[in-house]
Amino acid sequence: MRTEEIAAKALEKLDNDRYVLSNLLFARIKELGAGATPLVDMKVSKHKLADIAMREIAEGKVVFESIEQIPTNK
Repeated sequence: MRTEEIAAKALEKLDNDRYVLSNLLFARIKELGAGATPLVDMKVSKHKLADIAMREIAEGKVVFESIEQIPTNK
């Protein structure tokens, strides 16, 4: 599957919300960089962390649950 197709599939999983995708990608790349095991059959030594994270999202291995709201002082 081409990179564009993987990105499109990942966006579909997140209701085409690019903001959520970028935040989820950042969080997962950070985990992979810290030594987390990829949830797809891709080796960290051979692939970019962003490509691994994008594929994990596209395949539904990494999901977005919710955004915590920051309390405001009103």
